[in-house]
Amino acid sequence: MRNTKHMASGIVALTLLCLAGAVQRTRAQEVAPGLKVGDTLEQSNADLAKDLLPPEILKHYKNGDYRNKIIAYPTGNAHWEKSFTEETEKNVGQLDVDARGTIVEKGSGKQPAYYYGIPFPIIDANDPKAAVKVVWNQFLAYWYSGSSYNRTLVVMLNPKSVDRELVADGWFHFYDGQTPKYRQPNPLNLQSQFLGVSLKPADLQGTASLSWRYREPDKRDSVWAFVPALRRVRAVSPANRSDGYLGSDISGDDGFFFDGKPEDFEWKMVGQRDGLRIVDPGAVSGPVKVNPAPGGGWIVMSDLNPPTAGYRTPGWSGVAWAPVDPALAKRSFWVVEGTPRDKYYLYGRLELWIDSETWDGAWNRKFTWQGEHVHTYQLTSRVNHQAGPADNPEWLAMGTVAWACAENSKMNRATISGLRADPTAAFYRRMPIDPNLFDSMALTRFGK
Repeated sequence: MRNTKHMASGIVALTLLCLAGAVQRTRAQEVAPGLKVGDTLEQSNADLAKDLLPPEILKHYKNGDYRNKIIAYPTGNAHWEKSFTEETEKNVGQLDVDARGTIVEKGSGKQPAYYYGIPFPIIDANDPKAAVKVVWNQFLAYWYSGSSYNRTLVVMLNPKSVDRELVADGWFHFYDGQTPKYRQPNPLNLQSQFLGVSLKPADLQGTASLSWRYREPDKRDSVWAFVPALRRVRAVSPANRSDGYLGSDISGDDGFFFDGKPEDFEWKMVGQRDGLRIVDPGAVSGPVKVNPAPGGGWIVMSDLNPPTAGYRTPGWSGVAWAPVDPALAKRSFWVVEGTPRDKYYLYGRLELWIDSETWDGAWNRKFTWQGEHVHTYQLTSRVNHQAGPADNPEWLAMGTVAWACAENSKMNRATISGLRADPTAAFYRRMPIDPNLFDSMALTRFGK
């Protein structure tokens, strides 16, 4: 009798345990009431995601313009190299930001000679400096993957077709944030350098833009341009970084998500919230093989070449720039607002949604000085994967699809970038870059 009672109580306990596990799994899979991982967010169920997306993005799903499967992207799986993680832990007690928004050492109040690791891994929403700290975190998380060279397709679109296509080479050289193996001398105290050169179409071939970003908080960027028709290099104002690049809707301050100088804005914390973001399903599900690049560094885009965008997808009925192959995933975000100190800046307010674990930007929303929403820069997730041998691995962002979309909602048009210009187009990180490449007086070498 006693054994029967014990058996019965054991069965009840096991049943309760199984039920509890089932409830936990259900909660883990639930994205919103009535919406779960594995569902496809589309016109019929878009209202269920009303609290998880920016209003202008939700509208795309409600109108049938976007349609994406929801996948799992759990927290706790972010990977960094050991040296980066160790420096991140040290930064907690060593770094702060000053009144202007520059990273400084606690105690001395001086700018560190080098930034490495996530500078502010612990964010307190009540800290009056929290917003700019989040912005700095997204910079260091991106710089960590190293200098880059991409040959990319830039496509300007109306809702149903292509208006214009550009092919451009882009080199980004980062001085801060690099693992010890990839650090370079920095006699000019630069933070980064960028060179963009147009290859197609013929009327833009050889047009080049070069910018230098300085570490000094009060020193403006140096920017030069070369236009083949003029056959000369000209210094241009750094104040127009909010303007579109070569007539597109992607600006210099967009870059990899937000590439404005943090000190040029006043920052405000909106808060922390859950939301959906566009993700690379292959990279999130991983692992993804990272192959060596010619001459050093790593190839960070797989050899897959899916349509990715609506205009390339047969039978697609949504907007031409829609992210077709990417998916959606629920993440936690810090949402911050930036107001430009320059009153001639094109936008009066920026709203940035930045992943609170990976510090990877998702939605960059822009408003006029009168408060009207006019533009959203939308980014696919970046996920770190292992490169090199298991006994001495490197970890850096690797993808299977690339889609970045600058949508001008006021004009009902968009520009997408990150697509391969051809099946073998370069997507390289941590590659050696000759500093002479960024010599302003040598820009003429890219002319016709």
